Amino acid sequence: MRPNIHKLAQQLLHEDYDLLSPRDQVVINRIADGLHISRNVLEEHQEKLTPGQRLADRVASFGGSWPFIILFLAALVAWIVVNTLMLAEWNHTFDPYPYILLNLVLSMLAAVQAPVIMMSQNRHSEKDRIDAAHDYEVNLKAELEIMSLHQKLDMLRQEQWSELVAVQQDQIGILRQLMEDVRALKSGAAELS
Repeated sequence: MRPNIHKLAQQLLHEDYDLLSPRDQVVINRIADGLHISRNVLEEHQEKLTPGQRLADRVASFGGSWPFIILFLAALVAWIVVNTLMLAEWNHTFDPYPYILLNLVLSMLAAVQAPVIMMSQNRHSEKDRIDAAHDYEVNLKAELEIMSLHQKLDMLRQEQWSELVAVQQDQIGILRQLMEDVRALKSGAAELS
């Protein structure tokens, strides 16, 4: 372990590096290495997805969209119209009025679509957790940078105060010298008179 990591952790977080949480250690390591914490976690998450997960996300996004609802309603209306009006006239309906086959198809669609949507939601929850962890790292780094800036400003202010006090002491010394010179002149003038 690099010794400056421990010093940096102590300086910025006022805690020993080994006692920090893993996330805090990542932030300290990135600061020590001069790496940026900002990154596109969404892109990183997308790169790790398997083809099946990508397909599940597409199915879930299409299944919850207006085009899907409109197509689905159109298919239902077409099914009912075909079975009730058209084929009933020729007595060749493949799914008569209680539409048992339609109910079976709808049940199968729901049985397949529900787990796919749940898988997609689980991945979105995972992505939200990754995003929250990244936000924490960014916020911690920003807070540490602000603390560092405050320390630098405090040091500059302290140096300026020290310089100001030194200048004032010089001025006081010069004034004392002037006062002594004036007293000496007055006492010399009093002796002459």
